[in-house]
Amino acid sequence: MGAASLAVVQARELNLLNTGLYTVPEASRLTRISTGKIRRWIKGYDFRAGRSIRHSDAVWQGEIKPLGNKISLSFRDLLELRFVDAFIRAGVSWRTMRRAHTKAQEELQTTHPFCSNRIATDGKNILMRQAEEDSDEALINLVTDQKEFSRIVETFLKELEFSGSDIIWWPLGKRRQIVLDPKRNFGQPTLTKSGVPAATLARSAKANSSQEIVARWYEVHPDEVRDAVEFEESLAKAA
Repeated sequence: MGAASLAVVQARELNLLNTGLYTVPEASRLTRISTGKIRRWIKGYDFRAGRSIRHSDAVWQGEIKPLGNKISLSFRDLLELRFVDAFIRAGVSWRTMRRAHTKAQEELQTTHPFCSNRIATDGKNILMRQAEEDSDEALINLVTDQKEFSRIVETFLKELEFSGSDIIWWPLGKRRQIVLDPKRNFGQPTLTKSGVPAATLARSAKANSSQEIVARWYEVHPDEVRDAVEFEESLAKAA
């Protein structure tokens, strides 16, 4: 491999280290959104309308270029999925959701507007304008009812930590030990102090009768083992 090719590979690896990397099944497990929905939102899809076949474009362009038919998601893709899913579940029409997302991209100057800390301020007005244009009563009610809007947006934002352009996700809350950070373990759930993947500790705890023994093996605090087990069990229950 030539020096130029090596430099390209190294740059790509460095970018992935800072971006996070998830397969569609991994993203589905962490966000609790079906693999089918994730593929449609990230890749787009064809559908039949009468006798013709139509195409629905992706909601946004994923940060990681697909390799053939293999889709990979970044950390920000993962967070964006959660917000889009929450609005859809609140009754917002698919057409309005798509148009609101595009409008938010333009006005907030970001490819992933819903995982921005500005969605709680600027984003509300953007969503309102789009709802009025599309006459989408569900979204109008959502953004005019502060309590309802906060239920969706602020709940997610409380789990996120913003530092400049960096974002960290605390799925159990910031007082617990589990974190998803694109700069650590490719964004996989990780114990904050030790850096051990949560799945590793949870599997070891499942195979042994004592969390204290597992903590000694990995030289971590027992609280980290406890949080890893609780987190992995919560994902399993939601599956």
